[in-house]
Parts: sequence; structure tokens; C-alpha cells
Amino acid sequence: MHSLIVYYSYSGNTRKVANVLRELLDKKGRVEQIGLIALDEPASFLAQCKRAFFRRQAEIRTEKFDLNNYDLICFGTPVWAFAPVPAMNTYLERCFNITDKPVVLFATFGSGSGMKKCLDRMQNVLAKKGVKQFSRFSIQQARVVDKEFVKKVIFENLNL
Repeated sequence: MHSLIVYYSYSGNTRKVANVLRELLDKKGRVEQIGLIALDEPASFLAQCKRAFFRRQAEIRTEKFDLNNYDLICFGTPVWAFAPVPAMNTYLERCFNITDKPVVLFATFGSGSGMKKCLDRMQNVLAKKGVKQFSRFSIQQARVVDKEFVKKVIFENLNL
């Protein structure tokens, strides 16, 4: 199995979850990982959240939008203002050759009030591209340091 994990991590929380997911998927085959970087990110976190809330996109540096060679694709984002971050919005809009592939969506969050809306937004974008099989999970930012807890959540939601 050839898997891809695409994630954005502002504080490092989502990266920690992506790394645990990669460790688990490594046992199933080859895994590639892309950490998105927003090249036009405002310095103010409030301004960043406003961009996320209004579904804005960000300028990102990656050329890997063609997902044809992957058997499983995973997307991870922190929840900002009930939404995925602008860098993830850009990637989800630009990626292609994802029809009928299994997709994993994951989010890290603070309070949890917007977590479902965030994952729903991501799923809606990908469903319009022909994705039918989704697995989802989320982990509160305070729990990402507990690697065993993160593994448990992943196992419960992905059948690994």
C-alpha cells in the first residue's frame, strides 16, 4: 500500500498526530508525508482564523497535487474558526486524481466546538471530486502529547 499524508501544523500539534499516523501506516507499506506551509500567512492568529472562517485559500509551496499513485490519502489540519486552515483549503481544491480512493480526514482542536464542521467542510470538497470512502478522527490539542492515546484513536477509527 502506498499512502500519502498531507497536513498543516501551525503549533506542531497536527504534525505530531501526522507522525504517529505515518508510523502506523509504515507497517502497511510505503508512506510519503507533505507538511504544508502557507507562504502568505498573516502574523496575527486572529487574521488567520478570519481567513479560515471565510474559506480563504493560501499560497503554498508544493507540486504534488496529482494523487493518482496513492492507495490511501490522509489530510490533517488544525481547526481554526470551525474550519480547515487556508493552506489545506488550497490543497483540497487543487488536488486531483482522487476519485474513488479511500481518504482519512483528521483534525486537532482546542475546544472542539468547530471540529465537526471543519471535517464536514473537508469531506464536502473531496466528495465533489468523487471520493466516497471517508474515515475521520480528531484529537484535542492537550492529548496529542500522549502517543498511546493518539494511536488508540487512530486504531479505533481506521481499522489499522
